[in-house]
Amino acid sequence: MLDKRQFYIDGKWGSPRAANDRDVINPATEEPVAVISMGSREDIDAAVAAAAAAFESFSRTSVEDRLALLESLLAIYRRRYDEMVDVITMELGAPVTMCRDQQADVGVGHLQGFVDALKELSVRETLTNGDVVLREPIGVCGLITPWNWPVNQIVLKVAPALATGCTCVLKPSEFTPLSAMLYAEMIDEAGLPAGVFNLVNGDGPTAGAALSRHPDVAMMSFTGSTRAGTAVSKDAADTVKRVTLELGGKSPNIVFEDADLEARVGESIAECFNNTGQSCDAPSRMLVQRSVYDKVLDIAKAAGMEASVGDPIREGDHIGPLVSHIQFDRVQALIEAGVDEGARLLVGGPGKPDGYETGYFVKPTIFADVAPDMRIAREEIFGPVLAIMPFETEDEAIAIANDTPYGLAAYVQTSDEERAERVAARLRAGMVHINGGPHRYGSPFGGYKQSGNGREGGRFGLEDFFEIKTVHRP
Repeated sequence: MLDKRQFYIDGKWGSPRAANDRDVINPATEEPVAVISMGSREDIDAAVAAAAAAFESFSRTSVEDRLALLESLLAIYRRRYDEMVDVITMELGAPVTMCRDQQADVGVGHLQGFVDALKELSVRETLTNGDVVLREPIGVCGLITPWNWPVNQIVLKVAPALATGCTCVLKPSEFTPLSAMLYAEMIDEAGLPAGVFNLVNGDGPTAGAALSRHPDVAMMSFTGSTRAGTAVSKDAADTVKRVTLELGGKSPNIVFEDADLEARVGESIAECFNNTGQSCDAPSRMLVQRSVYDKVLDIAKAAGMEASVGDPIREGDHIGPLVSHIQFDRVQALIEAGVDEGARLLVGGPGKPDGYETGYFVKPTIFADVAPDMRIAREEIFGPVLAIMPFETEDEAIAIANDTPYGLAAYVQTSDEERAERVAARLRAGMVHINGGPHRYGSPFGGYKQSGNGREGGRFGLEDFFEIKTVHRP
């Protein structure tokens, strides 16, 4: 078992202020693979002090110097890419093929997106009225990342902090800390000045709260549940620090009768089940026009029957386990709620798949005839569970799609381009995917309503880490 009980503070690895061990569990085997330390308020204080001391000089570095550091980090990440694949597979349970193609790839794509954006961004701008606007680093940033796309969120927070001249303290999820610690090794190898980047493991109520409340932290960037994001906002309020949040979702996927049903329904189900459904923007509500509803159910059932689970270390397009027993119990409870509330089970259902008694594996599950007020239609399940419901008209589809406290992503399937644009304009979501259009590196990621505020990725992701100063001259 790996011993990963140290933190990275002020440019070096060191022991925590007090021993507080926690095992990292492989979700496919339910066996511990590493031991980490859970940080205390004193550990957070030390990390913030290091970041605050480093900010004085790092904030004055040139864009060219910071670009060189990011490009060095990018080269190191590419060289150690396979290590990251293996670590994420072990701690998250995402299949190795998916990790290689998606989970680890984001470490290249997002970082390159920030490099490209920084090259184009002007930190000094003269307005038409003659005043000068300066973009300056906001200060010490507290970064809290989730377990479901661990490297994705680390890069989307750490890279813009470094790119803009900020210093930072990262608290990754205690369920997937090993990928964060590997990334810290890469940052150390890239030669960033001591204190610019710091890492403390720990839980939300202790380490996360200490970071959010700290008076020397100027900004908090958090990704996770809406409940936890609310707690971060409350903890940060007393010091009026900036808070950006990327939270939950219950993304609608509107399938109109003129869509390429065979292609779009099958691909939509694969997208919903991707990463074992543990994605905040998963298209987990499929809204189908009544005239093609039965046909779509047939396609969905066939696609669902083809979906399979498997050992994460085996190559292939199967899905892996959920991340933990906590997540497994939650998903099982919601599947059972769908059955109890009268939704029609097309594929899957409660319990583990045959042959997978060990590990947090679940059956890929599809419900039909789901009513908008059912729990499976309203709550974020975060598992491979799809809820299908019918609609009659375009207006009804939009009303159902927007009838949610979330507003992260939405999906529209239609061959009518005018309709696609018209519907996209009325959906209260931060991102709309039309006919399978993917999210591209460098584009803003984020949502409306209780899905959060702020945007991550590319130029928009850099802007959140800047303060704006106006210089007035006679």
